[in-house]
Amino acid sequence: MEISAAGRLEVRITAADVGKRVSVRRLSEPGVAGEKFTDTVGVLTSWDKGVLLITRKSGESVRIAESTLVAGKVVPSAPARRRGPAASYEELARAAARAWRPVESEWLGEWELRAAAGFTRRANSVLPLGDPGMPLDDALAAVRRWYGERGLPAYVQTATGAEGTQELLCAELERRGWVREVTAEVWTGGLAPVADRAEGTGVVLSREAGEAWLGRYRRKGLSDVALRVLNSGPSVWFATVPGAGAPGTEAPAAIGRCVVDGRWASFAAVEVDPGQRRRGLATEVMAALARRALDEGASAAWLQVEEDNAGARALYAGMGFSAHHAYHHYRAPEGDARVERG
Repeated sequence: MEISAAGRLEVRITAADVGKRVSVRRLSEPGVAGEKFTDTVGVLTSWDKGVLLITRKSGESVRIAESTLVAGKVVPSAPARRRGPAASYEELARAAARAWRPVESEWLGEWELRAAAGFTRRANSVLPLGDPGMPLDDALAAVRRWYGERGLPAYVQTATGAEGTQELLCAELERRGWVREVTAEVWTGGLAPVADRAEGTGVVLSREAGEAWLGRYRRKGLSDVALRVLNSGPSVWFATVPGAGAPGTEAPAAIGRCVVDGRWASFAAVEVDPGQRRRGLATEVMAALARRALDEGASAAWLQVEEDNAGARALYAGMGFSAHHAYHHYRAPEGDARVERG
C-alpha cells in the first residue's frame, strides 16, 4: 500500500480513477475476528455517493464505503505473468470465437450477435469487443430484440482479470439487472509440453465427430445445428480412444476436440469414461492432439475450465497451463426488450 514519507498509509485514488486497476485497504467490518484491515485488488468500476465498487479478477463485485478506506493506489493494469505464452484478452477472445462458430451472426457496431438454436451459451451470446455504435441502453435493447426474434434468451459474454477486459461493462450490466449465470476461466500454456506428456498411442484422430465420438460426448441427442457448431473452426480435429468392447458396440474410453488456428490450439470436450479415469487417458488424448497442432504450426494453447472442476485444474496445471482471465455470461433480466432507463 502507499505509505507517505512520514510512515502513514495514504489514499491516493479518487473518483477520477474509475476504470483503473487499484489496490485498497479498508477497515474490516465489525465482528470480523482477528482482522483489523481487509485488502481488495481489482478494477474500480464506480465511486458514487460515498461507495466504491471494485470488480475482482473473478468477476466478483465488492462494495466499499469510502469512510472505511485507510489506503489506496493505482496498480498496473495486469500483473506480470511468470509463465505461459503472452496474449492479449482480445486476441484470445477472437481465437475462441473462431473455434466455436454460431450458425448465424450479425454485427451491431463492433459487437457480434451469435445464435445457434440455443446450443451452448458461447454460440448464443453477444461478443462485445469494442463499441456497439450507439448508447449502451439502445444497444442492449437491440440485443434483446434480436434474440427475442429467435426465441432465445439474451446473453452477453464478458471477461475480467486481464488487461483490456470488461469490468466496466460488467458493472453496467449489473446496474441494469443483468444476471451473471456462468463463470469459468481461460487458461493458456505452451503446446510442446503438452505433446511431451504422453505418447498419444491408441488415440484415433478424425476430421469429423463420428458416431463413436458423439457416444461419449456429454451432450446427447445433438441436432444438426449442434453438429455444425462442433465441426466449425479453422482446422478441427477430434480424438477418440476406443472402448474395450467390440468395434461399434461401446462408447469410447476417452475423447477430445482441438481447433488449430495460427499459433493457437484450443482444447475442448476432453472427456473420459468414469470407469476408466486416473489411467492417463485425458493426457494421451491431449498429447495426440497437441502433436497434430504442432505439425500444423501452432505453438501455444488455450482451454476453458470451470472454477469448481478440481480434477481438470490439477491436470492442466501439471501440463504448464495457468489462468489468463475469467469469462462470464450475463443474462438479460425478465421483461420486454424495450430500452430500460435509470
